[in-house]
Amino acid sequence: METRQKRRARLLGKWFCYGCVLVLGGVLQTTPGLLTIGNVKPVFILPVCLAVAVAEGAWAGAAFGAVGGLLWDLTAGRTAGLMAIGVLLLCFGAAILLELYLRANRTNFLLLAGVGCLAILSLDFLFNYLMRGYARPAERFLSVVLPTSVFTAAISPLAWWLILRAAARFASKE
Repeated sequence: METRQKRRARLLGKWFCYGCVLVLGGVLQTTPGLLTIGNVKPVFILPVCLAVAVAEGAWAGAAFGAVGGLLWDLTAGRTAGLMAIGVLLLCFGAAILLELYLRANRTNFLLLAGVGCLAILSLDFLFNYLMRGYARPAERFLSVVLPTSVFTAAISPLAWWLILRAAARFASKE
């Protein structure tokens, strides 16, 4: 039987690892020129938040998604809130979807990350590009938003693997 202190230390260690992976994702996302192909750079924060939501459940995943969204807002130099709300809702929905209808495997996570990234980036595109009346929005959407979603889906198994390793490392021995 596990004591209360050991359980608390195990949970703190697990969430500390999740936070470290999130910060690493934020650093990788904001490093200039890292994994950039043309105008396309993958999003690292979103797959980490989705992986935590899948591993920990809807409510914990939603809270972690809100923190990840705030980190994304702050590192992108925007007003805090849009990405936080979007990632919170996406993580909650993804956790429910995988819990009720899909199996939590690498392929489903890859598809979920791609579709989720497309949804979040489309929302961002709508509010920060299309509504402001910039020229040639369709060209921008097709040349930046869609390839970024595909690139993010391609790197998402790395986040899946890191989060599952941290969850397994701090799993209860019982």
